[in-house]
Amino acid sequence: MSQTVDRALSILPLLAEGPANLEQVATRLGVHKSTALRLLRTLHEHGMVYRQEDQRYRLGARLFALAQQAVENLDVREIAHPHLVALNEQCGHTVHLAVYEEDEVLYIDKVESRYPVRMYSRIGKPVAITVAAVAKLLLADLPEPERRAVAERLTYPAYTARSTPNAAAFLKELATVREQGWATDLGGHEESINCVGAPIRGADGRVVAACSVSAPNVVVTADELLTLLPLVRRTAEAISREYSGSAPARGPHDAMAEAPGAVKPEAVRSDKRTKEPLS
Repeated sequence: MSQTVDRALSILPLLAEGPANLEQVATRLGVHKSTALRLLRTLHEHGMVYRQEDQRYRLGARLFALAQQAVENLDVREIAHPHLVALNEQCGHTVHLAVYEEDEVLYIDKVESRYPVRMYSRIGKPVAITVAAVAKLLLADLPEPERRAVAERLTYPAYTARSTPNAAAFLKELATVREQGWATDLGGHEESINCVGAPIRGADGRVVAACSVSAPNVVVTADELLTLLPLVRRTAEAISREYSGSAPARGPHDAMAEAPGAVKPEAVRSDKRTKEPLS
């Protein structure tokens, strides 16, 4: 990167702190005022900065428009997919990606298990919102008033003895998930299916999606599945970094660099998962 471009880009985070005059910009950059003025004029011509009546400079509207356009064009599924495939290759189990839209949690991607059992879940299909691990992750991130409103208008089917029974219990689970940053799903919709999931965050730290690994008891026990939690969390963090642009993009296998260590997390609750033999 040329020195001129580097200096020009250094002005933007400075002005993000608040308006600054020419002398302040020059001092921060360590350059003569004439150099700072030339850089500011160029940025002003492109709408990246704006000169106020008091002769101080602030960030320009064009910069915000570009940022908004970039966010709107982000496709979390496209970014996440290679990471989900790599996670599936590492563990062999079914991997899901889900988002919260219009009061529903929907699967938007899925990588099938290598084992001779498959989940009934389908891309575009809503999950059982009161028991799904991905649903807990997405709803736990909502502001408290919205979280409570959603919980109170839901119904709570008793899929199994481990299903979430009511709004109070659901809100308690969401509080736990919000604090710990991951969720489990141990037989809440079907006794034999377990799941562990982690959140995917945008540049503002908010949860934009959730990924999970699911497997039936005939393949791995719940305790064995829980040992994959570090791997699932590293995958979610790698997707988050790439989605938010907070660090240089990393390959999907970078999240798999370390073998997952055994963990004994306290079970939260469970999710909707079913299986069917391969035909």
